[in-house]
Amino acid sequence: MADEKFEERVSPRGMVIRGWAPQVLILSHPSVGGFLTHCGWNSSLEGISAGVPLVTWPMFADQFCNEKLIVEVVRTGVKVEVLVTREQVERAVRLAMDGGEEEEARRKRAQELAGMARRAVGNGGSSHKNVAMLIEDIIQQQELRKA
Repeated sequence: MADEKFEERVSPRGMVIRGWAPQVLILSHPSVGGFLTHCGWNSSLEGISAGVPLVTWPMFADQFCNEKLIVEVVRTGVKVEVLVTREQVERAVRLAMDGGEEEEARRKRAQELAGMARRAVGNGGSSHKNVAMLIEDIIQQQELRKA
C-alpha cells in the first residue's frame, strides 16, 4: 500500500493528524505560510481570519463563488484550475508562497483582513455588537411573551 510508510516519510518535515484537526489553531501558528482550501465558507473565513494566503480549490456549489471572493475581491488567494493536475497545484502553491510583489501584496492584504476580523468579533466590534443586540432582542421577546 502506498500510504503504508507515509508518516515516516513526512516526519522530518511535517506531521499527520488523523481524525478531527484543530484547524483554527493550526492556521494561526506562525509556521503556517498558506492554506489550501476547498473554499467552504467556514474554511475560507478561518483562513482569512488567520491572515494567511489561500490556495483555492473549490469542488461544488457556493465554493466557486467563495473562490471568486477570495481571489478577485479580497485578493488573498491563488486559484487552482478546475481540472487539477499536480503541476497546477504546484504553480498555485509557488505563487502563494513565493510570488514576488503579488505574493507580498496578498500576504499584506491577508494580514489586514485578519485584523479586521479580530476587531469585528472582539469586545465592541461589529459582530460582537450584533450578537449582543440579538441576545437583547431575544430577552425582550421572552419578557413580552411572559407579560
